[in-house]
Amino acid sequence: MYAVVYRWRLRPGSEEQFRDGWERVTRAIHTRCGSYGSRLHRAADGTWVAYARWPDAATRELCAFDEPEGERLMSESVAERFPELTLELVSDLLAEPTAS
Repeated sequence: MYAVVYRWRLRPGSEEQFRDGWERVTRAIHTRCGSYGSRLHRAADGTWVAYARWPDAATRELCAFDEPEGERLMSESVAERFPELTLELVSDLLAEPTAS
């Protein structure tokens, strides 16, 4: 498993626009590129963080998708983009809750 962590500082008042763009882009990548999806979080320091999972680095590198509206919405919302962090899975103890 391969993962990438993204982090941004958003322009004040653009949070919903960013979320809409992020969801559009993430859905396109999941559908067209074989990613395992992503989660978006707001950190205590005010930055926004996304964690995207992939089967491997090669799958991510080959990813090509077309979602210009989502990319525009995100781009217009970002005040600062931090360097991405790539992760290789070493041990996995994360468990999703089961439905009752």
